[in-house]
Amino acid sequence: MRHLLDTQHLSRADALEILDVAEDMADTQRREVKKLPTLRGKTVVNLFFEDSTRTRISFEAAAKRLSADVINFSAKGSSVSKGESLQDTAQTLQAMGADAVVIRHGASGAPRTLATSGWISAGVVNAGDGTHEHPTQALLDAFTIRKRLFGDDSRGRDLSGIRVTVVGDVLHSRVARSNVWLLHTLGAHVTLVAPPTLVPQDVSGWPVEIDYDLDHAIAAGPDALMMLRIQLERMSAAYFPTEREYSRRYGLDARRLAALPDGSIVLHPGPMNRGLEISAEAADSPRSTVLEQVTNGVSVRMAVLYLLLAGERPHTEKEDLR
Repeated sequence: MRHLLDTQHLSRADALEILDVAEDMADTQRREVKKLPTLRGKTVVNLFFEDSTRTRISFEAAAKRLSADVINFSAKGSSVSKGESLQDTAQTLQAMGADAVVIRHGASGAPRTLATSGWISAGVVNAGDGTHEHPTQALLDAFTIRKRLFGDDSRGRDLSGIRVTVVGDVLHSRVARSNVWLLHTLGAHVTLVAPPTLVPQDVSGWPVEIDYDLDHAIAAGPDALMMLRIQLERMSAAYFPTEREYSRRYGLDARRLAALPDGSIVLHPGPMNRGLEISAEAADSPRSTVLEQVTNGVSVRMAVLYLLLAGERPHTEKEDLR
């Protein structure tokens, strides 16, 4: 794997390989000594042009547990705030000997530009670009669904026949876009639920069903319900009358939680707006996978960095990882 820029162009075989390697990585994280020597001598740069806590820390933990050297770069207080271009920043990182660059950027397409421009020879991982994609979030969500529904029998399995309903601010959500493509690739049936104002204008090419009624979608019996954060910071217009009205129609409260089928799970990419898109009862219920998603995110990002920088594993190393 040379880069990870999106899930739309990720093949089923490559997606399953990442998820299976993440299973190996998760096994190593249950040991007393969690650190692996695999990427010793490699340098991973976290290049974040947008604020982030969870994703940056998750990538940093993943790289350090693989023994890589980590450089954290924040646009605030850096030369970027003084007008330095992405090209100049990239060439500076190239001169420093970066082996992989994890980039979050407010402009859709920035990671692809970095990967294809020739400015840098490092592998590039998209940690979220504009309203385009967030591939490692979708991978950790798929990993979590697979692990919860199939348990120890999840290795090598796709999500064929699994019904996933994604609810909320689809319009501004890169998490939703990445999940739509990855879940479809893995064989899942995806339904999007949102107010008409928060559905992108043209989703005719998306492999999804659209529903505007959350109660109707829950009655259809999803195996997994993914609640999206309402991104108030990205909203420049009134997409719904009030937060209270949105919560009444599209929030996961105790009543809707009880209406879910037995065995179904609740996901949220975080951070959560408790009381808006999800209630405290739902967020803290046994069905919730929110904290598991955080834990699984480290394993998935370890797998991505491993495949990016160490390539395919020989058989003996696979056994060592397990």
